[in-house]
Amino acid sequence: MGKFHLSSATLAALSAAILFGASTPFAKQLVGDVSPIMLAGLLYLGSGIGLVLLRLIKNKGWHTSLLLKNEWVWLWGAIAFGGILGPILLMIGLAHINASNASLLLNLEGVLTALLAWVFFKESTDKRIIFGMFLIVAGGIVLSWPDQVTAKNGLGSLAIACACLCWAIDNNLTRKISSADSLFIAGSKGFVSGIVNISLALVLGLTWPVWTNVTYALLVGFFGYGISLVLFVLALRGLGTARTGAYFSTAPFIGAAIAILFFHEPTTLLFWIAAILMAIGVWIHLTEIHEHTHTHELQFHNHSHIHDEHHQHEHEFPWDDKKPHTHPHQHEAITHSHPHYPDIHHRHKHKPD
Repeated sequence: MGKFHLSSATLAALSAAILFGASTPFAKQLVGDVSPIMLAGLLYLGSGIGLVLLRLIKNKGWHTSLLLKNEWVWLWGAIAFGGILGPILLMIGLAHINASNASLLLNLEGVLTALLAWVFFKESTDKRIIFGMFLIVAGGIVLSWPDQVTAKNGLGSLAIACACLCWAIDNNLTRKISSADSLFIAGSKGFVSGIVNISLALVLGLTWPVWTNVTYALLVGFFGYGISLVLFVLALRGLGTARTGAYFSTAPFIGAAIAILFFHEPTTLLFWIAAILMAIGVWIHLTEIHEHTHTHELQFHNHSHIHDEHHQHEHEFPWDDKKPHTHPHQHEAITHSHPHYPDIHHRHKHKPD
């Protein structure tokens, strides 16, 4: 039996899932009054506006994004795939298949995120983590299984599958810049995605909602999309893509639980089966201990840090050796052994089992 370990990154991933999962039943209260694509735009815009204001207050003005020159392409790629193409493809899919079948297909995001991380981005994993991921995704499939399976329209299913692929690419691209300012990354995504989706809704002739609904959507978007995404980026920084995606895949269960508790929706046997599967999967991830001798290659990046074992460098400016500080810095090559996750400092290769 592994030792239970709840790191700050794990807590961030689970908190991101809670906020995003909670946003679904609250946003659902607007369905019928606001068109889906307009609602998506308002949710994203709420996250963008809220995070930009929060960043201005936190930094007492506008500060640099901490992104290096070669990292901007990853941010724009993440915005394009996750904030523009993904929502548009989802709307196309929802126009051709029912919501139950769409919910079932949306579980592909977690699977595709992990597969891309493991196969194309060479993130480390093992059989235990894969099995935990399988249980969490299986729980999501059980939770969203439709009461009555109907024939899926090919175009609708393909569109939603492609939307999931876009979000999976977004997650992996965001991991590559997760060392930068999480408020800037999440705020940029929300602001651009919100403007694009709202503009598309207006071009399609959809009406602007009443201001009470707009305010409600912006507020839900700030917490469910904005703060959630900030926490997701922090989790990517500390856990890597696949593990963060696994924890985040619990969001549908959290949304269903909140709908039951606050909106008095009925429980089903499938809900409790999903709860058991997801709980076991999360426990497997929480009890992971990954430790071996590994080598850190020469690395140059920019993020907030303290001078720990991985950060031993000189400064050309006055600094407090106890407080976190931010500046571009270089990591020298080092070989040692300690428990770790595939975070921003542990992206080394592993020998196959």
